Amino acid sequence: MLDNYADVIVIRHPREGSAKLAAKLASHPVINGGDGANEHPTQALMDLYTIRKEKGKIAGLNIVLFGDLKHARAMHSLLYGLAMFGANITLISPKGMEPSREIIDEITRKFKARVSEKTELDFAGADVIYVTRVQEERFADKYEAKKVKEQFRLELPALENAKKDVIVLHPLPKIDEISAEVDRSRHARYFGQAANAVPVRMAVIDYCMEGGK
Repeated sequence: MLDNYADVIVIRHPREGSAKLAAKLASHPVINGGDGANEHPTQALMDLYTIRKEKGKIAGLNIVLFGDLKHARAMHSLLYGLAMFGANITLISPKGMEPSREIIDEITRKFKARVSEKTELDFAGADVIYVTRVQEERFADKYEAKKVKEQFRLELPALENAKKDVIVLHPLPKIDEISAEVDRSRHARYFGQAANAVPVRMAVIDYCMEGGK
């Protein structure tokens, strides 16, 4: 029925694969606004746009993805994009919150992606640090959740080994996984990143209206 109400359908749904299913059934273009913990393609597009706008390129940049990389759907989509454009990818996450091996194996096989994995907060040589929150609701033990959240919190001193012009991104909204000092620093770019969502998503809608699907 919704197919008769609009020229473009944007779907956000807790079920993984929901957008793909909707696209098969609908006669109009369907935009995935996030399907469970699976993917969030338009977030990845605005992230790639932000990196390209800030750094002038993506290929060859040292990009660190930091936090809960298992449940953060934006990270899954971004991994594919970074691999396609030739970034050097470093993954830093708590034990048990690493991204799917299937994704890592696929981007390594398809795009010859350079991917390294760490458990300690080491941002040496980073051009971009992309932070996502540790999802407390994923822990059975709330004390353990608090401990991990404190360990995986980005503080300003942690950026000392990164490149001087390193930028920090975040899909927003954020809670306390990035300190207020980082918010006020020259490195923070997540508020501008959020603003970039407007032209990027306008472009996606325009593409759909012009016949893309």
